Amino acid sequence: MFIIKHRRRREQKTNAKKRLALLKSDKTRVIIRRSLSGMQIQFIDYDANGDKTLVSVVSKHLKKLGWNYSTKSVPASYLTGLIAGKKALESDINEAVLDTGLQTLTKGSRIYAALKGLVDAGVNIPHSAEIFPSSERLNGDHIQNINKEEFSKNLEEMKKKITG
Repeated sequence: MFIIKHRRRREQKTNAKKRLALLKSDKTRVIIRRSLSGMQIQFIDYDANGDKTLVSVVSKHLKKLGWNYSTKSVPASYLTGLIAGKKALESDINEAVLDTGLQTLTKGSRIYAALKGLVDAGVNIPHSAEIFPSSERLNGDHIQNINKEEFSKNLEEMKKKITG
């Protein structure tokens, strides 16, 4: 007898075992997705009628706050995580579990930079400190085609705007 797998499993969009384990924790999930143009961070609660999005932040919000550089860099991912963390705390979300879906994770990647921003904002998310990017990468020292002084000044201004 042949059993047809669920559609999202066939399309390789959902790992059902991993999702079930996250749902069993009964905690809010923080979903971090990266794209070619930036990051998207959402805090989502499970509901039998469909998941409920509590907070959603896209890295394009950085442009509105005065960010003059690419939204797809490690520092931009960190700032996006910082914004999402502050919004989550304003919505009384103090803890969550990380849900990265089917993405391939690499130590020091943009996903972990966003996670570092969330943790620095004050959201309690289980993690290991060794997965975060180095402070040099978070400060943009690895980026070649920028004015380092101007970049670090803009980065510090953004951190002050976000954290208040």
